[in-house]
Amino acid sequence: MYHNKTFRSVANSDNGEVSGETRFHYQQEGNLVWAQYSGGEIVRGQLMATVSEAGELDMVYHHSNRAGNLMTGRCHSVPEQLPNGKLRLHERWQWTSGDGSAGESIVEEI
Repeated sequence: MYHNKTFRSVANSDNGEVSGETRFHYQQEGNLVWAQYSGGEIVRGQLMATVSEAGELDMVYHHSNRAGNLMTGRCHSVPEQLPNGKLRLHERWQWTSGDGSAGESIVEEI
């Protein structure tokens, strides 16, 4: 479902660091999903997730930002299949570093 797919951010809460310049490159093996991401304020990041039978992702992530900070968090993503066959992920996330705040974002397959 996620193997060799690339996503970009289309919406994010103000307290998030991901932007429309950020690209996520997903891989999948069985129910394990991982990705590398970068762009915008993100220098380099990685995520690791398990995927349910419904395609929902439970993940942890970490990245380094342009300010030189290491940031960590967790996220739950729910997929939506778009009319063109591509995936849109509706995400609820929370920082496990910094202020611990939470937010919502949307990423779409490109």
